[in-house]
Amino acid sequence: MFRSFLSDLATAVCTLGIAAAAMGANAAKADNVMTVNRIEGPAKVVDGDTLDIRSNGNVIRIRIEGIDAPESGQTCRDGSGKVWQCGRNAARRLATLIADRNIRCAPSGVDNYSRVIASCRTGKGNVDLGGRLVEEGLAWAFRRYSDTYVPLEDVARAHGVGIWSGQAIPAWEYRRTRWSNPDAHAPKDCPIKGNISNKTGERIYHPPWSPWYAKTQIDPSRGERWFCSEADAISAGWLPAGGM
Repeated sequence: MFRSFLSDLATAVCTLGIAAAAMGANAAKADNVMTVNRIEGPAKVVDGDTLDIRSNGNVIRIRIEGIDAPESGQTCRDGSGKVWQCGRNAARRLATLIADRNIRCAPSGVDNYSRVIASCRTGKGNVDLGGRLVEEGLAWAFRRYSDTYVPLEDVARAHGVGIWSGQAIPAWEYRRTRWSNPDAHAPKDCPIKGNISNKTGERIYHPPWSPWYAKTQIDPSRGERWFCSEADAISAGWLPAGGM
C-alpha cells in the first residue's frame, strides 16, 4: 500500500508539477500533495499532533488534520493550579494509541512545513487519532481550519477533561507568545535556532517553543545559524527537533 502511494506521488510529480525531495537520509518531503487516497504503515510520534509513517526506510511526515495539540515543551495547570506536562502527555498518549499498529491516513493537502495534512486512524480498532486526543482533552479542535472535532471538544470542555480541567493556553497562542519572546541573542524576527548535533552531525532546528530551545546555543563558526521561519529551515535541509 505504501509503495502504491509512492507510485501515485511519482505520477503526480510528472503530471501536476508536485515536487518531492529527500528530507535527511530517511525522510520524504512532499511540497504539494493534494490528492492521495491513503498512506499506510507503522508510525512514530514526532509530537502530539504529528507522526512519521515509515515503510522500507521511507518516511512521510503527517500533521493530523483538524487538531492542535500542546507543544512538547508546553505546560498547563489543572483545577487545583498544579502544573502538568500537557505537551508531553499528548505526545505520549498518541504514542500509546499507535503502538504496534499500522496507521491509515487520508491526505487532504500539505502545510507550509512540507507535512502531509491527513486524518488518521489505527488499522486495529479503527481509532480516529485526532478525535481521540480531542475527546480526552489532549488537543484542541483546530477551528481555524476545521470544525470536524468541535462537537468532541465541546463535550471535553463541559466535563473539564485534560486541558479543560484548569488553565491551558491554546497551542497557537503559546507559539505566538514564544515567538515574541525569543533568545536575547536572536536576530530580529529570526528566532529559530539551527543547531548541529555534536554526536551525529545532524542539522536540527529549534523554534522558540521547542523544549530544548533555551539550552541550545548557536555557534556560527560551526555552521550553525538562525532562521526566520520553519519553512526556511526545512528548505535549507534542517530537520525539526523531535518532541518526545
